[in-house]
Amino acid sequence: QVSRRRRTGTLLPSYFAVFTCKMPGMVVFGRRWGIASDDLVFPGSFELFVRICWWIGTMILYTYHKGHIDCNGRGVLQGYLIGLLVVLALIILSLCAIVYVSAQGTITNPGPRRSIPVLVYLRALLYIPELVWACLGAVWVSDDGKGCDPATVGAVIAAVVASWIILLLTALGVVFVFDPLGNPRSQPAAPEPLGVRDLESSEGTQFFSTARSLAVKVWESRLRLLCCCLPQDESNRTVFSNIAKLFSGFFSDTDLVPSDIAAGLALLHQEQDKMEQSREPSVVVTHSPSSPIGEDLEAELEKAAHCMRFAAAAYGWPLYIYSNLFTGPCKLSGDCCRSRAAEYEVVGGDNLGCHFSSILHTTGLQYRDFIYVSFHNQIYEIPFFVALDHKREAVLVAVRGTLSLREKIHCCYACCPFGMCQAASYIYKKLVNDGILNQAFSIAPEYKLVITGHSLGAGTASLLAILLRNSFPTLQCYSFSPPGGLLSKALADYSKDFVVSVVLGKDLVPRLSIPNMEDLRRRILKIVSNCNKPKYRILLQGCWYELFGGDPDDFPTEMDNRRQQELSQPLLGEESLMIGHSSSYQSFASDDSPAHTSTHLPLFLPGRVLHITEDGPSRRTCFTEVRYRAEWSNEMAFRSILISPRMLSDHMPDAVLGALNSLTCDRPFSLCPSAVNSSQPSTV
Repeated sequence: QVSRRRRTGTLLPSYFAVFTCKMPGMVVFGRRWGIASDDLVFPGSFELFVRICWWIGTMILYTYHKGHIDCNGRGVLQGYLIGLLVVLALIILSLCAIVYVSAQGTITNPGPRRSIPVLVYLRALLYIPELVWACLGAVWVSDDGKGCDPATVGAVIAAVVASWIILLLTALGVVFVFDPLGNPRSQPAAPEPLGVRDLESSEGTQFFSTARSLAVKVWESRLRLLCCCLPQDESNRTVFSNIAKLFSGFFSDTDLVPSDIAAGLALLHQEQDKMEQSREPSVVVTHSPSSPIGEDLEAELEKAAHCMRFAAAAYGWPLYIYSNLFTGPCKLSGDCCRSRAAEYEVVGGDNLGCHFSSILHTTGLQYRDFIYVSFHNQIYEIPFFVALDHKREAVLVAVRGTLSLREKIHCCYACCPFGMCQAASYIYKKLVNDGILNQAFSIAPEYKLVITGHSLGAGTASLLAILLRNSFPTLQCYSFSPPGGLLSKALADYSKDFVVSVVLGKDLVPRLSIPNMEDLRRRILKIVSNCNKPKYRILLQGCWYELFGGDPDDFPTEMDNRRQQELSQPLLGEESLMIGHSSSYQSFASDDSPAHTSTHLPLFLPGRVLHITEDGPSRRTCFTEVRYRAEWSNEMAFRSILISPRMLSDHMPDAVLGALNSLTCDRPFSLCPSAVNSSQPSTV
């Protein structure tokens, strides 16, 4: 029997948690919701403030008109005001109780909040008299309010409108926190406890098959709703299905609600900042810019800054207007509607010529320098252009990054490189089979091939470079902010001879991979389970820290006076947020232990990695000039996701281009290359 327990425990799939864990997701009205019992502090406090102001205003109105209401329906009005005061008082009392109880306990200790469901039921019952009084007020205004004081009528109308607005917001809130997987009636009967029934039996297999199908269908419905404007053809349905399987498998073995994840990210950001501040400065190995390594880095920065202009140009007019808010519209207005179909071949998506005009302005090339320009945009078929770069004597292929909703679907699937492989194969066939590269090299046979792209385009460009490497041994690829989960270790090492990846700061995308996401989830579970602060305090302190900074040591995250032996027996901690022995749960073992080894094949950034960071304090005013530094980094330095307010803004193509331009203008003070061959990863 013990043997069977162990066997069934290891066979237990992660999605079983969706149907068995009931904490911290709040369970009311017979189902689990997408909020926890400690999520009612902020919405309850806001409504409490509104209700108190409302009650005070109603009391002033009633006191002012008491005894001398001289209009039709004064009895109804007086009864309405008295009833409204009573209803508001009851609502205020219920909200006070909800806010107070919701603020108790911790994320993983909901015991002090066990009375929240009863208070929620009570608050829900109070919507009935509020609805009745809102109807009564509307009837009085329409029938008997014509002869009354306009101020009184206006106050009643305001009260009625406020009631309906609150009822509407409540209904929207219910829809927002609705969990399609939270209804136990729609779920199959749960199997017996581990070790009692063999999960390899037909009943267990049927249960888990039904559970998996339900979770995948829910995620497919969410994706179709999000991407409702896309054609629902077979290709899109296949992509939706693949992403749904990925998301359902990743999120289903935790019982965290979105606010728990936000609190975990806030705590994790402070912990990472604390570790960064305590890091020894001697870890950074610097060299003189005059050394061979410095010269190599300086040359690569020059080439990268030049190629990044083409990678940014591939985004077309949206990025050009965004980067040139005052001059961009004027420069493009005269070119957008001008027909130049005879001068160049443009494929799809640029009927007005705005995309191509912005490319001309960004790159500084002439019409005759472009061999092929495609704005055709479908699943796995992304825009790109081929041009002759006379300055660098290169045939340059620029692949566009994420811009449209179709490409955002690619980004959702970027943790698995299948989508980018398909896109690279599509461009490869265009370049080779359609003779585009032959045409380019027939014009400039002495030129070399250079491929570039940003974000999704960077990953596609790297794979395209690998495909073309045998045919063009001298080709170079500059990959800006590529997705992290892209190449195997062997393929990443092979690409170091011809691919340079450029990463800015704490950019999320180059660190985005399935193993890194699993590691992030594990760290969130660990830090949340160890925290002895209520969630509302974590979120308030986290917002303050993000906006105004401060000392991370001021925000403790470890349980006070917790004994070390208790860490190995998490009762309401990390394990309570998982189910059984999930593949992503390893209790509080060391981060470096084999227990934390990911079950997925680790994937790496392509080529050599050039890491650009801000030189100076991380906190600065809006008017402080930003200084950057660059160094060769180790791909292992991107095996962990860093939490920062700039983790998204550092990915923007204009930010990457600005940093590269700044470095090439201030080389003597910005270049700080590290020893690439050192066994220790370079840090900044």
